[in-house]
Amino acid sequence: MAKVIAIANQKGGATKTTTAIALAAGLQIRNKKTLLIDTDPQCNASDTYQAQIEGVATLYDLLSQGEPVKNTIQHTDIGDIIPCDPLLSESEKILSKTGKEHILKKAVTPICNEYDYIIIDTPPALGVLLLNALTFANTVIVPITAERYSLQGLSQFKETINAAQEYTNPSLTISGLLLTRYNGRTNLSKEVAEGMPLIANQLNTIVFDTQIRESVATKEAQALRKSLYAHAASSTTAKDYLAFVDELIKRGI
Repeated sequence: MAKVIAIANQKGGATKTTTAIALAAGLQIRNKKTLLIDTDPQCNASDTYQAQIEGVATLYDLLSQGEPVKNTIQHTDIGDIIPCDPLLSESEKILSKTGKEHILKKAVTPICNEYDYIIIDTPPALGVLLLNALTFANTVIVPITAERYSLQGLSQFKETINAAQEYTNPSLTISGLLLTRYNGRTNLSKEVAEGMPLIANQLNTIVFDTQIRESVATKEAQALRKSLYAHAASSTTAKDYLAFVDELIKRGI
């Protein structure tokens, strides 16, 4: 049965998509069969995977039209993905029936035995798509950038997690906080790193040992629609994300 990991943080620009793609692709490198589900209507992960959206079944069809999950999975050079669709920007209207928070879990469960990991890239806004991800996930990884204001809003995110645990997914956990865009030469990065253990304690979780350093290779890979490892495997960011993959496996996550 696949381990289902949601990459989530209600703050925009928190490197959720970068982390989700790097984690999914890194797990593939470590011979773990992995599926990425893009639940963000901005479709950035789908774009990087060079997934089709027009004229094919997507997450929209899976959630709103009852399309069988196998029909929505695309096999790309980076890996397997269920792409999102900009139509889901209207998800609050589209997904309005009773039990709407459980649609994703119910739809994808039939293929969970075919994967080691399912990684979910989530939208920043609280809404039915994020709630579906949290209802389906076994655990959450919270990326936090080494930037000012990055720790703001986490108290609200804690309330979201608590609500999911109370109403839709009692076994949901937070595996840890992941520091990204880290630059050990700046005081700001050091200050954010020093403040993270306190936040982790409030969220009843840990700070991962791995810190993800920033490099231009990340933006280059996105522009080229390639995985970071395929574009610049020797970059500091690629090495750090692969180290993070190894840390997750070692921790049994």
